[in-house]
Amino acid sequence: MGVGRDADPVEVEARRAELAANLADVRRRIERACAAVGRDPAEVALLAVTKTFPARDVALLSDLGLTGFAENRDQEAGPKVAAFAELRPGAAARWHMVGSLQRNKARSVVRWADRVDSVDSERLADALAKAAPAPLDVLVQVSVDGDPKRGGCPLPELPRLADHVARKDELVLRGVMTVAPLGMSPAQAFDALQGAVTRLHVDHPDASVISAGMSGDLEDAIACGSTCVRVGTALLGSRRLASP
Repeated sequence: MGVGRDADPVEVEARRAELAANLADVRRRIERACAAVGRDPAEVALLAVTKTFPARDVALLSDLGLTGFAENRDQEAGPKVAAFAELRPGAAARWHMVGSLQRNKARSVVRWADRVDSVDSERLADALAKAAPAPLDVLVQVSVDGDPKRGGCPLPELPRLADHVARKDELVLRGVMTVAPLGMSPAQAFDALQGAVTRLHVDHPDASVISAGMSGDLEDAIACGSTCVRVGTALLGSRRLASP
């Protein structure tokens, strides 16, 4: 269930309770996963993937203490960010672009995104650098299996792309992001990413963000060093069509 702008107060409170219960469950999963490998849960940020859900849901999650929200379509995110700002003026929120991004959308995306987590080519990095009005945080999206259909920079090309991003004064390389491919176990995928990140840190020690793990595999990601998990379904429920 999602709640739109003109929802009934009873429905709003029911949705708030639902989100609070889901959030508590996700946080328990993060805590257990960290405990299993001797990590501090404070090392793992929770990013709420709010694509297809209305701004009212984002407002309720903000009320519950979340500050990181992720979108994957520029045309949906822009109006939603604006609607959230109207619902919760002055609320702390950082917006992340996590979806595949075309270069011609760069100027639009930098108007609302605090961080672009899906930089997978030098040309996209160049477009974002040209469009950014101020230094923009970015992650390099890594393709663990190298499948060009899924997007992402193949692992062997990560050092070159990271170097290219780091040379841009308009961009700030914060780390990497990946999605475990269907043909590989999450543990195997995240382990491969961890090895690549270890090598990356030799030249870019400040690129410390490892965004890996979603609703179904966040435990495997945390075991392999993830510092940011992107959770949608486990937090918000089944996908729906959004209205701002």
